[in-house]
Amino acid sequence: MSAPKGEGKKVLLRNSRARHDYFIEETLEAGMVLVGSEVKSLRDGKASLNEAYAKVEAGEVFLVDMQVTEWAFANRFNHSPRRPRKLLLHKAEIKKLDDATAKQGYTLLPLEVYLSSGKIKVLIGLGKGKKHFDKREDQKEKDAKLDIKRAMRR
Repeated sequence: MSAPKGEGKKVLLRNSRARHDYFIEETLEAGMVLVGSEVKSLRDGKASLNEAYAKVEAGEVFLVDMQVTEWAFANRFNHSPRRPRKLLLHKAEIKKLDDATAKQGYTLLPLEVYLSSGKIKVLIGLGKGKKHFDKREDQKEKDAKLDIKRAMRR
């Protein structure tokens, strides 16, 4: 499993907290089953991945708690903002994710939602939760890199 190539991709949403709170070990690109009003809202950037996660249920993967705001012009054909959305993956990939999440401490997180060749895709990451001291170590590394950059400019 590898991340998709960055060619022809427009990022619509990014989960800013995912890489801060989790060690992301693997990433995987998946399609999403959406209705028309959800596509319009996502293209407008009216959505949030902050509390979202993915889960494997009965051989299928669902994206849960992703907030997609109702589209203003959809009237009675509008969607439910927090409905579970089915992710499109191969059976072998689903089996691998199911086995990985069965291990203690692993979870599936949406890292970003993007437009690729006219289709909306989601980048799913298999992550293990960070402890507080891990987050401090990451911040120290980030600060050290920033200090090095500043020194190089002078």
